[in-house]
Amino acid sequence: MDELLGKKIPYSALAEQAVIGAMFFDPNCIPDVLEMLRADEFYLKQNRDIFDTMYTMFSYGQRIDTVTVIDQMKVRGVYSEDCEKYIAEILQVTPTAAGVKEYAAIVKDKALLRRLGQTADEINEMVYNGTGEAEVMLEAAERKIFSLRQGRDNGGLMPISAVVQNVFDDLSAAADSGEKIPGISTGLPDLDRMILGLNKSELILVAARPGMGKTSIALNMALYAAMNLHKTVAMFSLEMSREQLVTRLLSRAALIPSQNLLTGQLSEQQWVDISNAAQTLSATNIKIDDNPSLSVSDMNAQCRRVQGLDLVVIDYLQLMQSAGSGHSWSNESRTQAVSDISRMLKIMAKELNVPVICLSQLSRANESRTDKRPVLSDLRESGAIEQDADVVIGLYRDGYYNKECENPNLAEAIVLKNRKGATGTVELAWLPEFTSFSSCEKRHEDEY
Repeated sequence: MDELLGKKIPYSALAEQAVIGAMFFDPNCIPDVLEMLRADEFYLKQNRDIFDTMYTMFSYGQRIDTVTVIDQMKVRGVYSEDCEKYIAEILQVTPTAAGVKEYAAIVKDKALLRRLGQTADEINEMVYNGTGEAEVMLEAAERKIFSLRQGRDNGGLMPISAVVQNVFDDLSAAADSGEKIPGISTGLPDLDRMILGLNKSELILVAARPGMGKTSIALNMALYAAMNLHKTVAMFSLEMSREQLVTRLLSRAALIPSQNLLTGQLSEQQWVDISNAAQTLSATNIKIDDNPSLSVSDMNAQCRRVQGLDLVVIDYLQLMQSAGSGHSWSNESRTQAVSDISRMLKIMAKELNVPVICLSQLSRANESRTDKRPVLSDLRESGAIEQDADVVIGLYRDGYYNKECENPNLAEAIVLKNRKGATGTVELAWLPEFTSFSSCEKRHEDEY
């Protein structure tokens, strides 16, 4: 259609043929090619069918040469009478296998140009058809462009063979890394063992009553990821200012009571410790936005512009405006708005392909129970929150309710939902002087 309208489709038949020819000449280059290209990035159908056949054969460890590939094309039903002649022509025009990465880069570049043109057409059609408000269209356009930047399609059906290959790639990466968990560590080993860390595309909900330590545990995780694992972290605080958050981070990093930081009453050694902690913290890649009127769309737009983003932290859900609506709570149903936000947060986690930690208030329902430990039904405003979240962690401290309890600084991280496995309770040590948490094992070691 585009060619009929006088538009020149971006593709290079010669580069596509050279990639396939190089794979025939030197099977050792096939892993490099498969890292760079997918079958749907070949424009010509014959080239696409040949490459896809070779891709599948390589995945199953089969020998790749002209005879075996033609035989497999017959099995797969993509063989035509001129296939043998066409492959012979490819082998004749391929100059050398040494330049295969350059040929693959040309094919990839042309494929990206085609997708960019298709996306531009979709955006134009959306605008000229008047299918929504300007803000909604802008959000949709940004999402489409971001997908291109990330090297992902905008959606659609994918052959299961390609998905299987993705799963095998992930398994290989996990095995090669030697790590015990696939996700980003929380810095709390017992919790890591239960939820397997903070994994890509997951929405992790941390829920508790006010004053239980939601912000503290989120800062724990963010600080560990940035300082110990050198991850890039985006934090959105709708309740506390940037300065308040950084004060807490400094208290934790320097192991100086937060009260001392707030009053400025520091010993000479503490000034040294806080100076060292400030330098270390400044070297991390933590980005903070404390705008109290952000929507999910605003956050998503900012995150798309952060290079190499690894983790998002949001404090907290009930203070957010409805995703993309721009309306306050007075203009819409509170329950519907929270449902809208939780769904958009899950979409955001999938789109950015990073874990998103979101804090949430619990309702007062647990206050009327004898056992005040949180349960899923205590999630405030909406059952949609528990449906959208991959992991739900409820915080509980007996010392919060009972000042005479045996161990007022014993905290419980109760995994109420876990799509990857078991639920249960993880005991943590609450460090009130630093407004922070640590594993019980570490607190025990510190005391000695």
